[in-house]
Amino acid sequence: MGAPFSVDADPPVRGRLHAAAGPDALVLTHGAGSDHRAPLLAAVADAFATAGVRVLRCDLPFRQTRASGPPSSAGAAQDRRGLAVALDAVPASGRRFVGGHSYGGRQASMLLAESPGLAQGLLLLSYPLHPPGKPERARTAHLSGIRVPVLFVHGERDPFGSIEEIQAARALIGAPTALLIVPRVAHTLPADATTAGEIAARFLRLIA
Repeated sequence: MGAPFSVDADPPVRGRLHAAAGPDALVLTHGAGSDHRAPLLAAVADAFATAGVRVLRCDLPFRQTRASGPPSSAGAAQDRRGLAVALDAVPASGRRFVGGHSYGGRQASMLLAESPGLAQGLLLLSYPLHPPGKPERARTAHLSGIRVPVLFVHGERDPFGSIEEIQAARALIGAPTALLIVPRVAHTLPADATTAGEIAARFLRLIA
């Protein structure tokens, strides 16, 4: 389940580190209503570590400030700053990757659109393409700035974006992308070892 990991930085890095023998590392973060202890993140981290990629699953700055409650739009830039600091702090002699579930994935994608050199791959678990029932409020403006491979993992029934909408969003990205569809689920992806293993395998094939 990983060992406690913390770095006193600005902002601090807090989470758990899953050790692995390989040189690469993944920073993985949570959605708006969760934290680094989310079962999905733990399962995905274990799968990557088994495949040789160490994983830091960390709390975003908004979650370090308060134990519950959603993030605010005013704090989004600080959350991205937190991911950048975590990428710098995670032990790795090889490539660095970043990703997250829902809000965490959105902030990771915006971070790499702003600073493409910070990581060499992006994992988006249930990317919140738009608020449920409001497809006109698409969160796609930054996607054309992403220059690294991206794996989308998306539930077949996710109200934050249909499979067709995710496919259209992929076309905006100027780098290789892939889509792993999880049948019969919505925004909360299953945290079982089989699904997590498939996520890790698909991502590693994409960035090979």
